[in-house]
This record gives sequence, structure tokens and C-alpha cells, in this order.
Amino acid sequence: MKREDLLTENYDYHLPDELVAQRPVPERHHSKLMVYKCQSESLEHDKFHNIAQFLPEDTLLVVNQSKVFPCRLLGKKPTGGKAEILFLSLLDEGGLYPAMLKTSGKKKLGDVFLFGELKVKIEKILEDGSFYVQCNLEGRELLDFLEEKANIPIPPYIRDGVADEADKSDYQTVYAKHAGSVAAPTAGLHFTNQVFDSLKEKGIDLARVTLHVGAGTFKPVSSDNIIEHKMHREHFDISEEDLEKLNNAKNIFAVGTTTLRVLESCYKDGKFSLPEEKSTDIFLYPGKEVKSIQGLITNFHLPKSTLLMLVSSIVEREKTLELYNKAVEERYRFFSYGDSMMIMRNE
Repeated sequence: MKREDLLTENYDYHLPDELVAQRPVPERHHSKLMVYKCQSESLEHDKFHNIAQFLPEDTLLVVNQSKVFPCRLLGKKPTGGKAEILFLSLLDEGGLYPAMLKTSGKKKLGDVFLFGELKVKIEKILEDGSFYVQCNLEGRELLDFLEEKANIPIPPYIRDGVADEADKSDYQTVYAKHAGSVAAPTAGLHFTNQVFDSLKEKGIDLARVTLHVGAGTFKPVSSDNIIEHKMHREHFDISEEDLEKLNNAKNIFAVGTTTLRVLESCYKDGKFSLPEEKSTDIFLYPGKEVKSIQGLITNFHLPKSTLLMLVSSIVEREKTLELYNKAVEERYRFFSYGDSMMIMRNE
């Protein structure tokens, strides 16, 4: 491991503002695809709908089927002042839900906020500035209310975080199944039924994991040395059927960084199995060996982010930045609604 690879400042690159995608391309599979083959160090530029022609026939594609739930609500204090809440999870922890609250003035235990028919009360204040709140709606009732009234939590670099009706479908993969994420597993946004048909024709199989993406995915690395950064913990699951597929596969490609974090957290001594607690805070960066996959499909990530460091754990930092600078030169679109990159480790 090189000392330079441990410094946050060495994961920076220049990105013109106009290359930050504000909307997906009209047909999501028409996004650009950069293909980098590690062994031959060759680079190709194509369109995502042609991805099947690059993948070997014995490939198992692994996707994260977590679904983004509308979790951002605007409301008020009982006194009339404005309030905003972002639910961080649908996991009920002893009758309480993790959330972030934005209001004027200091927030204290027992404070109540009103979001239409939803009433929220602060029960715990955590060190990181988030809260545990009690709601008068719970479980399915709460999710139904959010589905109807809340906004999709798009990232702040997309239209200043102001979502609209189009984002409810745009910021969701076509295979999303289990609601629980506050951010989309964006590498999967490029897939369409047409792409899956072309993969099926080639005999490429599909496996699914579920990792609910938390707000920590946006947390910047604030330490100068990346080793001092503490990763957020996220819950995941894999069915017995998909574990069997993984253990029989010879050529595994992870669709997205969240999927890769699950696979690496389940891979030990050449085999995949679920850990007891089914959660992970794994942090991948240069020097950490990635063992579970032969390839990665991912978007282009923010400078100095843990996701860029994860990509660098596979390709190495200097090469990753070289590829990113090439993407800027070729006018690729960046971040959640942007273009795609595929890393092939064995070619």
C-alpha cells in the first residue's frame, strides 16, 4: 500500500459543472458505457444497451434490488415555523424511526412536528446530529402515507435536491423490490427490460441481494487520512437460492458499489455465506484486496468519496483517476443520473 493512497486529497479530480447529470438520458439504456479491461489495459467506449456483447457467457450479474422510498416531508412546528424531516430507514427500532430534522432553532427531546396527518416526536438525539422519532403512524400505514405525500430524496447535486414527479420513476431501478433505501443503487439505473432480454439471450444469469442504502452513503470523508474515516453500517440480505447461484458461479460481476460491499462482506475462504447480523460497515480502498468478483459495473463517483476509493481498490488510484479524466475529456455524464463504467478484471 502506498502512503499516497491513504490521503483523501489524492482522490480529487476536476469536473466541469455541466457534466453533472441533472436528469437521466431519455431512454436509460442509451447512456454511455466505458469498458476498462485490467489485464490488457484496454479502454473502449460504447452504449450501455450493448453491454451483453462485452460480458462472457458464464457471467452471473448480481444486482441490489432495494427500492428507494419517498422519505422527505415538509411540515411545521406547532408554533407555525417550518420543519423538514428525512426518514433514514423504515426499520422500526423499538417503535422509533431514525431521521434527520431541519428546523430553525435548537431541537430538544419531546419536540413535536406536524406533517399533515403525520405527527412526529423526538425521543432520542444522537451524536451525529440525527434523531430517533416516534410517529403516530407505523409500519404499512407510515409507508403508505410516505408513498402518497413524501418526495424522493435525490442528492443535493441534482437540481439542489428538489425532486419532482419524474424522479419517482427515474430514481428507481426497474427491478427494485424491497422498499428501504434513501438513495438509489445507481449503477442499476441503466438496466431496462430490453437489456435484460439481450443478457438472457447470451445465457447470462442474474442474482439479487438487498442492501438498504442509508444517508451515510453521502457522508464526505472529513479526515485527511482515509483510514480514520468511519463507514456507516447498512443492513442486507440474500436468499438461499441466490447464495447457491453465487457459490456455483465462476464469473461474478457486481452491479454497483452497494452490491460489491455485500458480496465482500459475505465472502470467506472461497465461499459465500450470510453473516449472523446481516449488516456491514466494510470500507474498501487501495490495499484492501477485493476477492469476491471478477468485474464491477458502476457509475462515475464524486471526488474524494468512499465510492471512488472503492473503485481504486480494484483498479488502483492512479489508473482510476486517469480513467475519470478520460471520461471528462470524452464528455461522459457523472454521478447518479450519469453514465456507466465497467471494469473487467480478467481481460
